[in-house]
Amino acid sequence: MNRQDAHLFEQIAETLRLKIARGELAPGDRLPTVRALAREWECTTGTVSRAFALLADEGVITTHRGRGTRVADKPPPPETDKLAWGSLVNQAERFLLELLSQGYSDSQVQTAVATAISRWQSLTQSMPPPPPNQLRFAGSHDMSMELLTRQLNDAHPQFQLSLQFRGSLGGLIAIARQEADIAGIHLWDEQSDSYNIPYVRRILPGQRAALLTVATRRLGLLLPAGNPQQIHALADLTRSGVRWINRQPGSGTRVWLEVHLQRQGIDHARIKGYQNEVSTHLQVAEAIQSRQATAGLGLQAAAAGYGLNFMPLTAELYQLVIPERVWETAVCRRLVRIVQSNSFKSLVDSLGGYDSSPTGEITWIS
Repeated sequence: MNRQDAHLFEQIAETLRLKIARGELAPGDRLPTVRALAREWECTTGTVSRAFALLADEGVITTHRGRGTRVADKPPPPETDKLAWGSLVNQAERFLLELLSQGYSDSQVQTAVATAISRWQSLTQSMPPPPPNQLRFAGSHDMSMELLTRQLNDAHPQFQLSLQFRGSLGGLIAIARQEADIAGIHLWDEQSDSYNIPYVRRILPGQRAALLTVATRRLGLLLPAGNPQQIHALADLTRSGVRWINRQPGSGTRVWLEVHLQRQGIDHARIKGYQNEVSTHLQVAEAIQSRQATAGLGLQAAAAGYGLNFMPLTAELYQLVIPERVWETAVCRRLVRIVQSNSFKSLVDSLGGYDSSPTGEITWIS
């Protein structure tokens, strides 16, 4: 998808989320001005303002008159936040005064408020909990997830695993918003030279969760059969005639790429097609096979599936993030057993470019 065709404000918001998740922007740090970001992204100030509004609604950033827009601090406990409590009381007081000014008596207002609270409590208590036989997956694309879904369905037809691929960072954010039960991630942290744990601690602070290893997998350059442009390293991507196909911001693949481009002093603006983005490794491979692009970053398994050349660059760790509340469910216990089974490990190895040696290992973090 070209940048012009996408919702640009969402891309700006996703980029800022990523910088916060990677620790590049700490709580309290001031963000660039709307005008500065508009110049950087070559867009209108209204587009940047819309991105800021989205992040503010999520509680990621705050805006204060005279202090600019900043990364949100952790909210204080309600009992110590006197300003927030005072604001709530003031709002309630204004609401009551408005009703009284319309001619309602004190007793009528009190009865109406009590009735409304009772109705709301009844409504929330009667809302059914999420189906106990279903798990909602959000996160990075990996072909092993289709295998896992099929194995779970074959062995336990009463259980379901629904897949939504939205990138590693998107998966963690979905868990934080309770829009997903588990997330698939492969986020490399430059500072610690490790995968996943630093990001989980930043985005799910204080939340106890298990990291279930699915596999390690080889990541590298996907190229047309025969490698006609003789591309062997990231530095070759700036050559004339090379057309890149990229992954979306927030994906673990994009995180790894941008850190290593920066390390090697490669300006991504010199890579033709850098703004062209797709959401899965298979879409990268398909774009190269169909000659829409001549290079992309993806999995060896995707290259093999489309008959492409593969230039390995790294081995990465793909894991499932499972909050403790989900870990205890029956469907999750079945899922873990499947991941740890020899039959699943054999299927993972058969994909090509995967190593199932650590498959099924569990690491708890909080």
